[in-house]
Amino acid sequence: MTPQTADLAKAVRAFVEQEILPLEATFLKHGFKAVLPGLQNVRQKVMAQGWWLPPLHAPEGMGLSLSAFARLSEELGRSPLGHYAFNTQAPDIGNMEVLQRHGTPEQKERFLKPLAAGEIRSSFGMTEPEYPGSNPVWMNTTAVLEGDEWVINGHKWYTTGFEGSAFCIVMCVTDPEHPNPYARASQIIVPTDTPGLEQVRKISVMGEPGEDWMSHSEIRLHQVRVPRENLLGQRGRGFAIAQERLGPGRIHHCMRWIGIAQRCFEMMCQYAAKRELSPGKPLGSRQAIQHLIADAKAEIHAARLMVLDAAEKVEQQGAEGARVEISVIKYFVAGVLQRVLDRAIQVHGGLGMSDDLPLSFFYRHERAARIYDGADEVHKTVVARAALKEYGLEVSL
Repeated sequence: MTPQTADLAKAVRAFVEQEILPLEATFLKHGFKAVLPGLQNVRQKVMAQGWWLPPLHAPEGMGLSLSAFARLSEELGRSPLGHYAFNTQAPDIGNMEVLQRHGTPEQKERFLKPLAAGEIRSSFGMTEPEYPGSNPVWMNTTAVLEGDEWVINGHKWYTTGFEGSAFCIVMCVTDPEHPNPYARASQIIVPTDTPGLEQVRKISVMGEPGEDWMSHSEIRLHQVRVPRENLLGQRGRGFAIAQERLGPGRIHHCMRWIGIAQRCFEMMCQYAAKRELSPGKPLGSRQAIQHLIADAKAEIHAARLMVLDAAEKVEQQGAEGARVEISVIKYFVAGVLQRVLDRAIQVHGGLGMSDDLPLSFFYRHERAARIYDGADEVHKTVVARAALKEYGLEVSL
């Protein structure tokens, strides 16, 4: 890490502590909309500091390298509101990166510009309830070109951030007969006010329907018509663009998870040091608690170094060149997050289960870390197949 990155991370951590964490109590009790006015004020301060959109290239963002933003993402991950304050929340940041890289000048003006300015939000529709999300080339949402319009029909769910979004980037099959299954799908930009696009419901996750960008929707597209020029990138390159997006995205997620784990670790240590089991006998004086703390510290440190190493490889070799490293960190860090969270709740006892602390929020919302962007089992298979290939064994799916 460069001295500049270290200084920036330190400054951002102080900002998160001073400006964002004070909003959490209201957020945990009353939801996102209750803190939105305060968050908008925080966003103005982020812009004034020159920290807006750290990973996006100029003119929209700071243009930090993947490794530098990975370190920053850890600090923002300390709060559920951190990434939103810097306009780097999913799925918006991924959509912005794709638009910046593959969008036409007209698409950038209409969709990227207001999204980067924080004036609108977006969503991303890929997963379908009828087909496994771990097989992204298998889907039934289709787009047929009729004259100068794409006619889209299909069914999506876990469409992140759909509620209140201005547009959705939809993965759909445009070339069903192409011999290469990875060249059958395209990505098409669909404004959410387009006739035929229906929000069926918000999916309740772990007892919560979610709000705004923190929600996931089931949607249907029935004879949805959008202009031909709404095709994002080249026809048949939808899967390739998705993979290009998911590689760095997994770096972002993993460092966010480490930020959550680090904060939970600090809360666990603080509580163990002050909570007394009996007069003069703090919780942390017990060996069982000490071992939980030691294991958490070791795992977080290992995870952080693994992710930064993977980020460096992505920068040097591209996402495909670092495919195995990305798969390793995806399931390893998700597991570390789950274990650290569980230990922190255990140490806090009944307080950890309550919504007085963010631990229960993290526990509910981050269990999905082992599922989205590729389930643990899928990534473990990628790693094992690559290892066995070095010993002459080709394993097919």
